[in-house]
Amino acid sequence: MTMKKNHFSLFTLLLLAAAMLTACSDLLNTESEMVEFEEDNTLNHPTDSMYSVMGIVNKMQMIADRTVLLGEVRGDLVVTTNEASSDLKRLASFDFKDANKYCRVSDYYAVINNCNYFINHVDTTLERRGVKIFETEYAAVKAFRAWTYLQLVINYGKVPLVTEPIMTEKEAEIAASGDRKGIEEICNYFIDDLTDYAYVKTPKYGDMGENNRYHSEDMFIPMRALLGDLCLWAGRYREAASWYHSYLGDKDNPILPNTTNYVKWTSSTEYKRPSDVYSATDNYEVLSYIPMETRVVDGTVSDLQNIFCSTTQNNLYYQLTPSKDMRLLSALQTYCQEYHYANSIDTIYAPKTGLLDDIYIGDLRLSSNFSMSSLGGQDKYSEYNTVSQTIKKVKSNSITTYRRTMVWLRYAEALCRAGFPQSAFCILKYGLCNENAQLYIDEEERTAAAGLIDFNETWFTRNEVKGVHSNGSGDSQCNMYYTLPMPTVELATKQDTINWQIPAVEDYIIDEMALEGAFEGYRFFDLMRVALRRNDPSYLASFVSFRNGYRDETLYELLMIPDNWYLPLK
Repeated sequence: MTMKKNHFSLFTLLLLAAAMLTACSDLLNTESEMVEFEEDNTLNHPTDSMYSVMGIVNKMQMIADRTVLLGEVRGDLVVTTNEASSDLKRLASFDFKDANKYCRVSDYYAVINNCNYFINHVDTTLERRGVKIFETEYAAVKAFRAWTYLQLVINYGKVPLVTEPIMTEKEAEIAASGDRKGIEEICNYFIDDLTDYAYVKTPKYGDMGENNRYHSEDMFIPMRALLGDLCLWAGRYREAASWYHSYLGDKDNPILPNTTNYVKWTSSTEYKRPSDVYSATDNYEVLSYIPMETRVVDGTVSDLQNIFCSTTQNNLYYQLTPSKDMRLLSALQTYCQEYHYANSIDTIYAPKTGLLDDIYIGDLRLSSNFSMSSLGGQDKYSEYNTVSQTIKKVKSNSITTYRRTMVWLRYAEALCRAGFPQSAFCILKYGLCNENAQLYIDEEERTAAAGLIDFNETWFTRNEVKGVHSNGSGDSQCNMYYTLPMPTVELATKQDTINWQIPAVEDYIIDEMALEGAFEGYRFFDLMRVALRRNDPSYLASFVSFRNGYRDETLYELLMIPDNWYLPLK
């Protein structure tokens, strides 16, 4: 159904929804008082359905900050400052002996229980003019549930799979003591659960919130992108690539690479300050998000800005800052730019020395998103910090769940593991379209990949795509130092070469995910996914233990045991 603008505020919707559909606040704490539902309360009216769906969005606000913090604080791209909370410091050191507010599993099950209630009570048989009235809401809630379970299982390792609403304390006890499912089992279950709804459109409730700043359609999880993620974690790589390709190449709504949102040097002779146009949070880049409140009295307010940035609320004392490992990765990249003259074309490489700030060395995305300045006029008795940090990616009004460039990178990861490393690298260096595929992917791989890399030539042209690496490293298609990895000696067969290239190109992709997705909550899970598929704990342990620029041997040894990667499920 379509709502008129301004008819409901976001707060009104969430408030009413919370009153109509409330989950038990502590599913796995069986001593807590459980909230019971009316067993015969079938959701059979459009208004009831809308309020219930928005009630689930309200519950998702409770885990929104954690989707960022659990992925960043445990990774290698940020470190805690002296002013960081004890909870953040213990999270960064993988110390879970004491209670930690970021480890509350009950908040995830509050979302799940609301989803289960809706799925089990909405009347899916109702039709109007041959159209199922609640199909869009039903599919959207299934996606919410699957997405929440994915966040849950990659953080906790093994979790109870509960698909029926919990009504009583006894049911909660049974659920908490049941068999726990691992990442692959959870993903396989929800792949089967979602496949039939992959092409169902999202609900349309109109614009919401103050000044209509929230577009309701953007609050819903993109189903095919989610299916791609589930397949990627489950090791079903060809299927993952297929779902990502279907989503990105949709004929009605193609998700092209972002060709205008990048940062660059504006001169080939004066390297003073790069342009500042890169944004990971603009409306074009963000595909879906969880809306957050601006006032505590209205619901859940994000604390990310107070954690990542200097604000008046934290007296300018930020709690997380870019690590030396993040700075090193950025500086190791080589920036180049292609210049066209009257009768020639020249490729100029940016210098690595003599710049105004070391943060400008190499890739420019870090400098575009992160800044720090000294503040004068304060004495030692001041309550305010003497330096101010800003990380532009961090917003307070919404938490991104999907954005286009990161989906393209996960598509590249899936293609690589499906056996198509040239296609994956094409996404990084050139941008993937049929013309570039002809130029940079050999015939054997093009034939094997077939429909997985074929895009509509009306939309996907060389003018409309670019390599993801160009977002911060200039014209990557011209970069002689950024090339498809090749073995130093000729291997016995073509398949041997492909097998050698797959992990090598995957390393490029994971680096690109860090350069592109830093501070957004992906890093620890990207490292975990690769370490699991390679059956190599040292892959994750080496990166994370090196976050300070040297290897923390104690942390390395701790992370060599995969059980220590996960939060305790109590």
